[in-house]
Parts: sequence; C-alpha cells; structure tokens
Amino acid sequence: MKKFLFYTGFLFFILANVQAQKTSQINVEYSDFADRNQDEIPDALLLRGNVRIRHEGVLFTCNKAYFFEKENYIKAFGEVQMVQGDTLFLNSKYAEYNGELKKAYATGNVIMRSPESTLVTDTINFDRNTQEAFYNSFGTITSKENTLKSKSGRYFANEKKFKFLTAVTITNPKYTIKSNHLDYYTNSGHSYLFGPSTITSKENFIYTEKGFYDTKKNFAFFKRKSYIKYKDRKIEGDSLYYDRNREYASATNNVKVTDTINKGILKGHYAEIYRNLKTEKDSMMITKRAVAITLVENDSMYIHGKKMLITGKVGDRVIRGFNNVRFYKTDMSGKCDSIHSNQKTALTKLIGKPILWNYENQMTGDLMHLIGNNTTEKLDSLKVLNNAFIISKDSIGTGYNQVKGMNLYGKFKDNKLHEVDIVKNTEVIYYMRNDQNELIGINKSVGSKINMILDKNTIETLTIFNNPDGDIYPEIELPENARKLRGFIWRGEERIKSKDDIFPQEENDLDAKIQAERKAEMEKENVPLKPSKETLEYDKNNSTLAKGEQGETKPKSDQNKSKPIVK
Repeated sequence: MKKFLFYTGFLFFILANVQAQKTSQINVEYSDFADRNQDEIPDALLLRGNVRIRHEGVLFTCNKAYFFEKENYIKAFGEVQMVQGDTLFLNSKYAEYNGELKKAYATGNVIMRSPESTLVTDTINFDRNTQEAFYNSFGTITSKENTLKSKSGRYFANEKKFKFLTAVTITNPKYTIKSNHLDYYTNSGHSYLFGPSTITSKENFIYTEKGFYDTKKNFAFFKRKSYIKYKDRKIEGDSLYYDRNREYASATNNVKVTDTINKGILKGHYAEIYRNLKTEKDSMMITKRAVAITLVENDSMYIHGKKMLITGKVGDRVIRGFNNVRFYKTDMSGKCDSIHSNQKTALTKLIGKPILWNYENQMTGDLMHLIGNNTTEKLDSLKVLNNAFIISKDSIGTGYNQVKGMNLYGKFKDNKLHEVDIVKNTEVIYYMRNDQNELIGINKSVGSKINMILDKNTIETLTIFNNPDGDIYPEIELPENARKLRGFIWRGEERIKSKDDIFPQEENDLDAKIQAERKAEMEKENVPLKPSKETLEYDKNNSTLAKGEQGETKPKSDQNKSKPIVK
C-alpha cells in the first residue's frame, strides 16, 4: 500500500511538472475585424486591421493574421512586428510563429533591431527557447561605429552576439575587417577573429589567424601568424598588441620588424613601436635577444645589445644599443658598452671599452667612430680616439705587429680597412719579412706619425714620419720582454667570428625555451579565442552608461492596448 501511494504521488508530480512546462495559448488582444471562413482558411481565425497578439512576453502586431488555435500557430501579413521587451524588435512583410515550439520565421524586407544594432536581410528564423536568430540570405548589420555585411549569420540575443562562419566584412570609417569566422558583440563592439582575417586602413594592413579587435576603443591583440604592415615597415610576432588611437604596437616572442626603406631588420622577443612619421615619437624598442641587421653593400651587419632603440623620422633615424653591445660583419666585428648610430650623418659611435677586429687586426681605444657614405652605402673611414692601439699576429711566427699612438684615422676601400694613420706619441713593433716570408728583423721605433697600407691581414707598407727613432733588431738580439709595447693586451679569444657569437649564453637559452614553447603551441589544434570577462560582463560594468544612452523604447502598436477584440 505504501509503495502504491508512493508511485501514485510520483506520477502526479510528473504530470504536474509536464503541465507546468506546457506552453500557454497565444492570446489575441485586438483586431478591427475577426471572422472564420472554413472554405478559405480551415480551422483558422482571420484577423484584419491593427492586429495585436501576445504570447509569453512577446507582442506581435500586423495588418492581417491567420490564427490556428488548435496548433497554437499564427501567420502574419503586412507591416509585421514582433517585440520582445525592450531588447528585440523584428519587422517584416510576412511572419509565422509557433506558440508550441516558440519559434518564429520572418521574410520580406526583414529588419531586426536591438538597442545596439540593426540587421537588414531577406529571411530570418528566431528561436525563443535559445534566444537565437539566424539567416542564410545576405544581411547588413549597422551599429553606431560599424557596418557589417555577410552571406549568413547567427544572433544570440542573450549574449548580444553575432556569429559569422562565412565571408563577413566590418566597415568602419577608419578601417575594414574581413574574415570567414568572426564573433561580434553588438553592445561592446568586441570582435573575435579566427582563421585568415585582414584589417585594412590608410595607415596599415593587418593579417591574423586568431585575434581580437575592440571596434569602440580601437585596440586589438593577435595570436597566430600575425603581422602589421606599413608602407615602410612590417611588424611580426607570435603575439601582437595594437592601439590604433596612439599608433602603438607591442610584439612578444619571435619578433621581427622589417624596415623596407632603410633595408634593415630588427629581431628579438619583445618590442614596442610608436608610429608617427612627422614627429620624434616615431620609435622602436626591442629587447630579449635583440639584433639589428643592416645591409652594407652586399654584406649584412649584425648588432646586438640587451636593448636596442631606434628613434627619429625617416631619413634621420638614430640607432642606440645598450649593455654589452656586440656586432658582426664578414670582415669586421667588435664589442663595446653601447653604440650610437646616426642615419643622417652616417656616423656610428662605439662607446665604452670598444674593441674592433678587421680581419686579423685588433683595434682598441677610448672611443671609436665608424663613418659611412650615404651615397655609396659603404664604409668610408674609422677614427679611434685616445689610446689607439692596433695589434695583429705576425703572419708566420708567434710575435705580434703593434702600433700605438694618441689617435688613429683609417680609410676604407670597398668596405675593407685599407690605409691607417696613427698620430702623436706613436710607437711601433713590426716583424719585417722578405718576399719569401723570411724574417729580416724586428722594427722597434717611435715617431710623431705612422702610416700603414693594409691588404686584409698584411701590412704592405709602414712609414714613420718626423724624426723616427728606433732600429731594426735581429730576432735574437731583441728579448721577449721587449717585443710588446706598454698596454699590450691580445684578446683574440674574445673575437666574434660569426653572427651567432654576438649573443650571450643566457639569451641563447631564452631563445631555445621560446622556440620549444612555440613548436608545442603550433602542434596544438588551433581554436578560437574565448571571450574575455570584460566582453561577457560589458553590460554589467557599463549599466549606468547604458541606461543613459538607451532610454525607453515603446512599440507604436501599444497605443491600441485598451481597445477590445472583435469576434
């Protein structure tokens, strides 16, 4: 008996729950005329003139309607409007609505409006259960900031989001976005792009395969195969951030900035770029295994510093490198604390303990200047100021050719150091050999000026000017401790012999870690970005502003609410 009562009670509970979930009947509130015609429209109530129908919070108005009471179904004709609260207004020439399924269909000059946007298309379907509308005919969506056009789309009323999985174009006065997969939130103006997508403006061209763009605030970030291309440069990175209002961009991991006008490339793992061609704010900063690559004739110069900074207008740029600067070129390499290179004057300063290797020649001094020629785009001359010292190994023996003085002035020929003048308090130790490379003797002299003509690692001629004082010693007569000038330090083991030598070990370790992480990321399935908390909570965070902007919206048909229905 107890079991019987339990099952009976449970059955009544299920029946009551089903009854509670059953859709209510469509309610006809008013029409100017109403009649029935079984021959023309069987089992339907014909409504004409100022028709107003309501169902579970949705109001329908039209000029004419067929109401199928048994099916809880309506067909509406002429100036049809469906109003859901103050959030959705759907107008069309014709519509159908199923009260049991809570699904609507509208066609003919369809206009769907929300407080944030308006959709114009030919046909649309709306599911009230999921609060989703979709269309497969070409549609145009307009908002305060943008115009969107697509072949098909889906609208999620609760999220205020359009989803496009076919070609879609967003047109803004400042740019145009094109994508095949885009989620657009009408309240916030947030756009989430997936797959090959482009953003085109007068200033630049952006490509990405996964990204986000705030169309109201004009900032964005991009995550996959992305780049920003200007007329004079291209910015690439695993992750890009872009602020259009400030013309500011930052890039993280595998950053590459290509300067197409000046034939230069910047690489590193973090960069910041301010773009303003008319002011000094046009600048780039790059760090984390940073390297600047410039073309010198048909050879590339690689310059590394812990931080590289490029500032100035086009044609007047300044490159600065800081902290443990190293550089490499096929026939030249060196190190210093910092570097300063001026594009307009073609002057490059090596500052703080500079050392330069040209082939096998080692040069040191307090300050070094490399001077280029902007017309020929070749190196022109070299200055070593204060404590100039040039050393090279003897071509055969274990000795060292050495020249020192106050200052050194060198001239380049075809980007190779060809002639050198050392002035003031000069000293020389030079291993003299004949045509058979036999040692003639060791020249140890002093003078006021020394001139050398070089051919790569060979000193072709050496001339001492103004009362030279010294002698040529047989090798046996010059002891070892007299074969090195004061201040001699040979640093051959420090010489940079390849472009990879410019990076310290800790930065190579960082690069290896980043490349491993990138490889793992690229092997993962590419999926769209998830909407941010700011996107999902936009209305909550901007509720006060939203109320002030939206005001109250009332359908015109509500003016007839007090009229009785005619049957």
